[in-house]
Amino acid sequence: MAQDSDLTTMNVSLPRAQREFVESAARLSGCTTTSEFVRRLIHEAQRRMAQEELERKLFEGLESGKAIEVTPEYLETKRARLRAKHGSDTA
Repeated sequence: MAQDSDLTTMNVSLPRAQREFVESAARLSGCTTTSEFVRRLIHEAQRRMAQEELERKLFEGLESGKAIEVTPEYLETKRARLRAKHGSDTA
């Protein structure tokens, strides 16, 4: 969770029924405030979108060309190139 100094305010207009739903759902989920509940929902949406983006990129990679066999030797060669490129001695 962000530190308090990183927080900003956002006002959202809701119909009464939605406001009551948010207040009830916040209590039932163990959140101490409706803001905490909304932040939790946003965090879940961000995580879901990141997962969808990762899956999109994986499928894109699978369809990008001829398949290659990934062996331990292949991975070590890739690691060595990355270490050389970034000047790192760690794996």
